[in-house]
Amino acid sequence: MIMIRSIVRPEKVDDVLAALMEAGFPGVTKMSVVGRGKQRGIKIGEITYDEIPKEMILTVVKESDKDFVIRTIMKAARTGEKGAFGDGKIFIVPVLESYTISSGVKQKADGTIEEVKP
Repeated sequence: MIMIRSIVRPEKVDDVLAALMEAGFPGVTKMSVVGRGKQRGIKIGEITYDEIPKEMILTVVKESDKDFVIRTIMKAARTGEKGAFGDGKIFIVPVLESYTISSGVKQKADGTIEEVKP
């Protein structure tokens, strides 16, 4: 399993969520974040805005679905055909285990499942 962390423009988040849903990946966590990329924020006149609002979307998928989900996110999050500075970034991290709180089910990265008693 892998976690895909996508940082996207706020105006693109609904497009990304809809694309993931349509592609069969409805399980996401979304949160508002602020930050800046290598462009070091935006300067408008004399004012520099170095904390740009973005949205972070987290989703956990099978390793075999990684490339498809990344392409789906990139297509939905990109501004215009070629994209633009500030469109966002995608980070991939391994997930060793996951636990479903309500059922006590533990799933390992290799797909094995076991019940964990609280």
